[in-house]
Amino acid sequence: MQATQNKKTNQNSLLEKMFKLSEHDTNVKTELIAGITTFMTMAYILAVNSNMLSQAGMDAGAVFVATALSAALSTLVMAFLSNYPIALAPGMGLNAFFAYTVVLQMGYSWQMALLGVFIEGILFIILTITNLREQIINCIPNVLKNAVTAGVGLFIAAIGMSNAGLISMQTGTLSLGSMHDPLVVLTVAGLVIAAILVCRNIKGALLISILLTSAIGMVTGIVALPTQVFSLNIPSLKPTFMQAFSVPMNQIFSLDMVIVVFTFLFMDLFDTVGFLVGIASKGNLIDEEGKIPKAKQAMLADAIGTTVGAMLGTSTVTCYMESSAGISEGGKTGLTAFTVAILFILSLFLAPLFIAIPSQATGAALIVVGVMMAGCFKEIDFEDYTNAIPAFLTFILMPLTNSVADGIIFGVVSYTLLKLVTNKKEEVNISLIVLTIIFICRFVFLK
Repeated sequence: MQATQNKKTNQNSLLEKMFKLSEHDTNVKTELIAGITTFMTMAYILAVNSNMLSQAGMDAGAVFVATALSAALSTLVMAFLSNYPIALAPGMGLNAFFAYTVVLQMGYSWQMALLGVFIEGILFIILTITNLREQIINCIPNVLKNAVTAGVGLFIAAIGMSNAGLISMQTGTLSLGSMHDPLVVLTVAGLVIAAILVCRNIKGALLISILLTSAIGMVTGIVALPTQVFSLNIPSLKPTFMQAFSVPMNQIFSLDMVIVVFTFLFMDLFDTVGFLVGIASKGNLIDEEGKIPKAKQAMLADAIGTTVGAMLGTSTVTCYMESSAGISEGGKTGLTAFTVAILFILSLFLAPLFIAIPSQATGAALIVVGVMMAGCFKEIDFEDYTNAIPAFLTFILMPLTNSVADGIIFGVVSYTLLKLVTNKKEEVNISLIVLTIIFICRFVFLK
């Protein structure tokens, strides 16, 4: 008994030394629950990414493995480089662009798309090491950072509602899902459970709500039970591994490749900035000067993840907004991220179980996370229209355009222009002006 206790103490001491738990006023139990919660809310990417990229002609099993490994690796880098409770994985929106735009619409091969992602990752590593990405984050004014946080919250809630069927797009019109649909009813039940647990300040509220909602769905037969829990039959990575380098030389040095790389680079840069600022605000990771102390290390994690992910066979890796779920559960250090990474590795063997978690369960939790992040609305000065209009455009466009990047672009451009024309030049720095010019050129010269 004493030996077991000593072993546990030594383990806790090691984790304390690695992640500075006491310094961040947290403990192992809280961090583990936070990590599990984050993973549960983003585990859907394992099924969604493989399904989406398979429509571009890629092997679904190989993409599943590439998704899990790239998420695990990049999240481990985040845990140990920055000690932040932020998880990474192939990004939603970026994978849709990869499959539906670059491959199916523009007509390029998925191998060429992978090479574009690989080159983007290398460029990101360079931009991060030279501090250019960090400067972009630091030049964004606080009012827009609060708007980004609120906007990401709306975006999270919209994704949760859409994935769970609570809202639907019928003939181009956004509407409430059918309340006669058992899946929609399950979502509402999950939302009620999550809301009650959160309001009663129950520790692990979001994780408990996900598990209870899943159990209700399975017991009532609304969602399918997992066919099995554990499987050693891991799909082969061979069909996608290093296929990015099978692209013919004449395609590598072409204008088409420049367009593909630039588009990936642009979308990922500002999606990452948006998610990182939003998550950092939620987790109190922003200092008194409005800066993220370890932004460079955090962005290096997604740059490395993107580069390695392309070699394994998946689309761009980025910071995940679902990390806010774990932060809401008290996650404050890299131990939360480390837990997520381990679970992604285990998911290779427990895939049937993890994939069986219905989107109705995770969707309900994401809606509550959106509510939590919406608190930043109160920090926005709506009396000053040079602040209110850019902030409004920032947070409203994110869920409506399904793009964090578009929200940031319109927010930055409108903020800069309104401040300049109303003689408030002291509130605009040179970096913001340069960003505004780049954004305007982007709309002028790119479709």
